[in-house]
Amino acid sequence: MRKSVISIAAVFAAAGLALTACSSGGGTDDATGGATSGGDGSAAGEATPDTTPVTINFTWWGNDDRADRYNQAIAKFNEAYPYITVQTSWQAFPDYWTARNTEAAGNALPDVMQFDSSYLREYASTNRLLDLQEFIDNGTIDLGNFDESLVAAGNLNDVQAAIPTSTNTLGMFVNPTVIEQVGVDFPADGYTYDEYNEFVQAVSDANVTNAEGYKLYGSGDYTSTFWFFLQWVIQQGEAPFTDDGQLNFTEDDVVEWLSLTADLRENKAVFPVDRGVALSPLGGFTVNEVAAEATWDNFMASYTADSGTDNLEIVPIWSGDNGTQNFFRPSMLLAAGANTEHAEAAATFINFLLTDPSVGEIFGTSKGVPADSEQRAAIVAEEGSTDAKVLAYEELIGETETSTAPIPVKGFGTIEEKWRNLGEELNYGNITPEQFADEWFAEASMAVG
Repeated sequence: MRKSVISIAAVFAAAGLALTACSSGGGTDDATGGATSGGDGSAAGEATPDTTPVTINFTWWGNDDRADRYNQAIAKFNEAYPYITVQTSWQAFPDYWTARNTEAAGNALPDVMQFDSSYLREYASTNRLLDLQEFIDNGTIDLGNFDESLVAAGNLNDVQAAIPTSTNTLGMFVNPTVIEQVGVDFPADGYTYDEYNEFVQAVSDANVTNAEGYKLYGSGDYTSTFWFFLQWVIQQGEAPFTDDGQLNFTEDDVVEWLSLTADLRENKAVFPVDRGVALSPLGGFTVNEVAAEATWDNFMASYTADSGTDNLEIVPIWSGDNGTQNFFRPSMLLAAGANTEHAEAAATFINFLLTDPSVGEIFGTSKGVPADSEQRAAIVAEEGSTDAKVLAYEELIGETETSTAPIPVKGFGTIEEKWRNLGEELNYGNITPEQFADEWFAEASMAVG
């Protein structure tokens, strides 16, 4: 697995993540004794922990399974740091960033938050995130078991705005139980988009319903996901973004991509969009009404928990003109709001989540493969377990040809959400692929610049 971790680290280092950003500052925490010599004999320059009770807030996106794991981790944290109270909250991914954007506008971001690389440029470049380098330097955050280049994935213009917790890559999840119910074989390894579409159509044609009377489908409309489009662009031999953070594709490219599933939409062979909206934040795959779904590999744990199905499998995604061309990226990061009044306590909590072996044991690969080597070693990956499946999958991808991970442009979160919303409208039949492309580029021209 070390090969996979080093691969993504090198990717981000080579891509030059140190872009335009400003220092977000450190700040004094009322949970630290400061950096001067104290009465306990500590040397100048060393932080002296103060056990005065302090409360910090922490938020993340996810589901009930992730919430349960975080609660377990926080209970472990409180055993070691009983004077730091952690107040928690969580939301589904789209709602999460709506809330963060509102807080950022009011200079009221949480003390600690789960973060995504898609939003790193815009938050760091506007001084919204605390520079964690101070706490790495004073030992509060210990990254001795991290690859240095991977840490650079959260460093913008010499500001350590966030720290990666783990890595992930795209995979195709398959539900063998649904496959058996519909009686249609999933395509063999190396399958193309056309072969996948044939599978989806065949499942729809089988016209099988479950016990609740809902029709079973092969897949949702995968063209409605922006990351899959980026993957397709890479498979055409192109980089989706330029080195200076601009779009490197055209409206015609978007229309061509959306046209891949035009027949499936016309034949009503993909999972119905109205059913998907009704199920949110769950989806067709997680309620066992869809046979296959592409997503990030670390979703294995949550998909297993949500579906109640322990035999889910993960295989490589569709193959394009230049092969599969998977890429590794930080699955998520941890960051602190620059506005925090409890910087030392926040850094202490971040360090615990990043490095304590018990956290690796609790989360396994549910947030991706841990970046900290001791957390990876703590994962109990029994044969056939969700963790074993993800570890084996990343090892498989690490042994094949991988491409450079696209570095999200400024405004990525905005244009990704616009793509999702337009995808719903496309599947409702309210717009055409051409209208989709026109509206999306109008939004992107404002968000990206």
